[in-house]
Order: sequence, then C-alpha cells, then structure tokens
Amino acid sequence: MKWLLPRSLPAWVLLIVIAGLLAIQVLTLSIVARERVASNNILDLFRLNDRAQSLVKLMYAATPDDRKKVAAGLSVPPYVLTMSDTPAITTTIPDDDEMAEMEDIIVGRLTKYGVQEARVRRESPVQPDGPAHPHKPLDRDDVGSIERELLNLAADFTKSDTLIASIQFNDGQWLNFIMPSTPLSPVLTIQNLPLFASAAAAVVLLSIWLLRRLTAPYRTLESAVERIGEDLKSQPLPEEGSSEYKSAARAVNTMQAKLREYVEDRELLAAALAHDLRTPLTRIRLRLELLRKSPLKAALMNNLADIEAISSSVLDFATPNGHEGELERIDFWSLVDSITDDNPNVVFDQPKPARGLVCLGHIVPLRRCVTNLVENAIKYGGTARLGLSQTDSNIVLTIDDDGPGIPADHMDKVFRPFTRVEGSRNRQTGGFGLGLTIARNTARSFGGEVTLRNRPEGGLRVTLTLPRARDLQAVG
Repeated sequence: MKWLLPRSLPAWVLLIVIAGLLAIQVLTLSIVARERVASNNILDLFRLNDRAQSLVKLMYAATPDDRKKVAAGLSVPPYVLTMSDTPAITTTIPDDDEMAEMEDIIVGRLTKYGVQEARVRRESPVQPDGPAHPHKPLDRDDVGSIERELLNLAADFTKSDTLIASIQFNDGQWLNFIMPSTPLSPVLTIQNLPLFASAAAAVVLLSIWLLRRLTAPYRTLESAVERIGEDLKSQPLPEEGSSEYKSAARAVNTMQAKLREYVEDRELLAAALAHDLRTPLTRIRLRLELLRKSPLKAALMNNLADIEAISSSVLDFATPNGHEGELERIDFWSLVDSITDDNPNVVFDQPKPARGLVCLGHIVPLRRCVTNLVENAIKYGGTARLGLSQTDSNIVLTIDDDGPGIPADHMDKVFRPFTRVEGSRNRQTGGFGLGLTIARNTARSFGGEVTLRNRPEGGLRVTLTLPRARDLQAVG
C-alpha cells in the first residue's frame, strides 16, 4: 500500500491540506447541525409559551361555553385547539426535565389568569401505513416558487414532531392545543452542495498554486545542484527568498566554491608537474640521443616514453575541461572520420551516415575522448567496429571489439582512475587505467555519457552518447 502514498513534500502538504479541509468541513457541519437542533428546540418552546399566554389571556374571563366557541373558531389544522373537561395529556409525569421546567414556567406566569396546572408533551409524528402521496400542486407547472416553498414547508410540518399542551383553569375546564415543531431542514442539500464543493475546490486550487510558488526555489536548487555536477563553473544561486531557502542556497554556493577551489588546485598542481617534468625529460632525451646505439639506450628511451605518456595522461585526467569559453559546433562524423581514417584496425559496421551530426563541445577534449575509446577497443580486441547513429535528441557512437570483455562486477570499477582489468604492470598490455575515466569525464562535461556492455557473441560494446546541438543551446 506504500505506493499509494505521495513521494514528494508538496504532495504530502497538499494531502494534509485536503484531509484537514475535509475534517474541518465535517466538524463544522456537525456543530452547525447540533446548534440548529438546539436553537429550534428553544424556539419551539418559546412559541409554545407565547401561544399559551395568548390563548389564556383571551379565554380566562369567558364562560365555558364561550371558550368552546372561541376554540372551535381558532382551531385550524395543524394548530388544533379544543376546550374539554378532561386534559388531552392524561399522565401528570413530565417526559423530561425540560418539559417539567416548561410546565412550571407556564403555571408561574399564568397563575394570575386563573391557571392551576399545565402539562406539556412532545410527540413524534405518526407515519401512515400506506404509501406517501406527494402534494399534487407540486407537480403543476403553474405553481410559483413562493407557493411551492410554502407547500413544501407545509409538508415538512406534517412530518415534524408536535408539542401538546393541556392547561387547567380555576373552574376545572382544560385548554388543549397542538402545535407542530419547526421542521429542521438538512445542512447539506442539492442546492447548497455545489457551493460547498466550489469552496473546497477553490481552497485546493489555491493551495496547489501556493505550494508551487513555495517549492519553486527548491526546484531551482535541485536543478542547480545537478548543474554543478556537470559544470563547477556555473553561476552561483541567488541568495534571496525565504530564510530556509537562503540558507540552503548559501550552503550550495559555499560547497560549489570549495569544490571549484579544490579542482583548480588539482589542475594547477598537475599542470605544474607536467611543466616541470618536461625540462628534465627533454634534457634526458637529448643526452640519450648523444649515446651510441645500444640495448641500454633503447630501454632508456622506452622508459622515457613511458614517463612522458604518464605525465600526459595525468595532465589530461586532471584537466578534462581545460578549454574555457563558448562551446563550439562540431561535426561529429568528421571528427570520428579524422580519428579512424587510414587505420586498418577500424571498420564501420554500417554505411557512413550523412553529415549533419552536430554536437556542442571543444574539439581537443572530444577528440581525446573518442581516441581513447577506439584505442582501447584495438588494444584489447584487435579490431574496432564503429557504428554511428542518431535519435531525436542524441548522437550515438558504438564501438565493438572481439576482446575478452569485462566481468560484470567490474563494469563500474573500470571508470575509476588507475583501475585496470588486466592485472600486469605492463603499459603495452594494461595501459595506465585512465583512458575510460578521461573519456567518461569528457562526455559528461558536454552532457553525454559513456556506457559499457558485454556482447552476447563475445567482446565489449562501448556506447558514447552526446546530445545534438539543437538540444544543447543552453549549455556553456
């Protein structure tokens, strides 16, 4: 069930807002419903007390016969009014404390008008045995809105509780009247449900808009951190906005500055070492040239070449992005063709593609990247078979060889500096362990990637992917 839960902070906040909104709506409607019931009950008791006072004041001075005539004239269903020698409420025990208090109030206020006793009861409506029939005028087209509301209200009165009161005069005659309770309409109706739904939808939409505005700086922060991984010299983040965001942006900018300083120090160190080594190496080479030909001279020359190659490889590894400035538009097919031209160990598995495979980058490091990959294939497989294709957004160069491949658990390790699958220390068979590292670092600096995969038929496939120029206009 965890996959049903949101995975991002804005989604969680939105879920909490919606849940809180629903909880508040339910609680509010429950409180309103309870308050309406209590208010209606007090209102009904007030109406009962008011009606009792009006009728008693009207009839207390009249004779019993006159009271019956007046009662017959005032009795209109559902407000039934009668005068009798016996009370309509036969029991003297109130239903609850509320009814007992109401009886005491009536007697206390009407004693001066000859009232000796009062009884009040609340009764539920009696449901008819047969099917209910709607009021016919409700279905007529000529019924106006006001009349329709009145008819609906009258129908509601017939379904509501009734209050029955029996009041005894000094002469023993009882005044009995019935009064329907005020109908309690539902809190949610078809008419007001769209209003509640619209209000809730407005709150949710406003919350989504505010959350997007609130989290926009953090999306920018995420993009900036990803950009730093590709280019340490990218522009620092603006330190403005909320205090939390400014703190995060300041921390990212500090991290970027320290990383840039570390990388620049490494590049300067490598460049200084390479520069300082060139002078003594040149002197050694000149002195070796003065020696006669001998096996010792050849061995020393080979050792000297190894030292120069190591120095050059370390410099290339330490300065993968040594070329600054705007990226150049490079015809990638021409670049590959110039590297593999007249090399008998390189073949194309497919017809040469048409020109127009353009990427953005710097020509020297990109040439070094392709050269390293091709030379690795030749070194370990004897022959490099190249395939060049394109997708909607990328240029794809595949390099296949017939070598032993790479164990699956070494696929990621071979990209580490000075890591070689071949265990010997011989440069001719194992290299320095920097070729793939330099190639992948260079590809990533231009928005690309280098991946390795063992082929089912044997050998290794190296795939170099670079974004096409039209998709890289913002890089640089």
